[in-house]
Amino acid sequence: MHPESYRDFLFLHYMVLSWQIVRFQLKETFAIAHGHYTYREALIITLQKNESKGYGECTSIDYYHISLVDFEVILSKIKSQIEKQSIIHPTDFYAFLFQLDLPSFLRSALDCAYWDLFGKLEKKPFLELNKIDFTKLPESSITISVDTVENQINKIKKSAWTKFKVKCNHFDEMDIIKLLQLDKSLALDSNGSFTKENCLWLENNEAVSKFAYLEQPMKPGSDNYKVLHTNKFANWMADEDCQSVSVLKKLQPHYRSINIKLVKCGGLTPALKMIAVAKELNYKIMMGCMTESTIGISAGAALAPFCDYADLDGANLIANDIAGGSEIVNGKIYLSESNGLGIKLR
Repeated sequence: MHPESYRDFLFLHYMVLSWQIVRFQLKETFAIAHGHYTYREALIITLQKNESKGYGECTSIDYYHISLVDFEVILSKIKSQIEKQSIIHPTDFYAFLFQLDLPSFLRSALDCAYWDLFGKLEKKPFLELNKIDFTKLPESSITISVDTVENQINKIKKSAWTKFKVKCNHFDEMDIIKLLQLDKSLALDSNGSFTKENCLWLENNEAVSKFAYLEQPMKPGSDNYKVLHTNKFANWMADEDCQSVSVLKKLQPHYRSINIKLVKCGGLTPALKMIAVAKELNYKIMMGCMTESTIGISAGAALAPFCDYADLDGANLIANDIAGGSEIVNGKIYLSESNGLGIKLR
């Protein structure tokens, strides 16, 4: 068979996998307990079958040791295996991905790209494929970076958003009191920078119940979270402590809420399972995100109807978004009803 004819044969009968690394410039410096960032790099996955294209995304995160260059090496090795897969249901495709023993970030990008492609081929939105009632949606928060509490309060007061997640990199009792005096819907995220003593002060302080939740207060691990109690005033929310369905039962006495991020649990398919089990265990659930484009946000937003909270501001933090799809406008979630996840590159 002539090489060009062979490529045409592959194009017609198999999926085609491609990828690119994109640098997203942030609208302003993003400061958290782990450092200060002016840009994020993301790996954009494309799965194509005939004229239909599905998209997925994962972000390079230094403090999680996520290297997109390493991911490119992995993709080059598994490209032919993926492209030989016939179009099957996404849960079956995920079982195939899981056997490849991929990092969760990369597995998530491939899983989301496949769901997007599958829906476009079936001519059905993800919401319809999964019989999701999206008449009721939570409102997303926007992240307020680490700064002086005065600057943070000023940003909150000037914002058109109504829900805020305030980042901090240390415990300051006076800063917390100042935040609690605001007549705003606030959550607190210390990215693991608090101590056990700080957490005991927080969970025994009745005023702290005004925070919608307090996310990942200490570094992950049972030696830390064992001091947290669900029956106290703080609504503790697990992030790094909760990255798979297997830990949900064990976390129950300590965390009242969980933050599900697709890249951490491995994609839409495992997130659906996590949500189902978390609801059985009476957890409050948040759909979170990394700093990512509308590609990643559209995937996360598709699960927002299942959730009590949303933190899907990622695409709002970058200056050069490359995609269209579901949108978050001043916290309001507008889900795409187009086929698949509704993602289109600009």
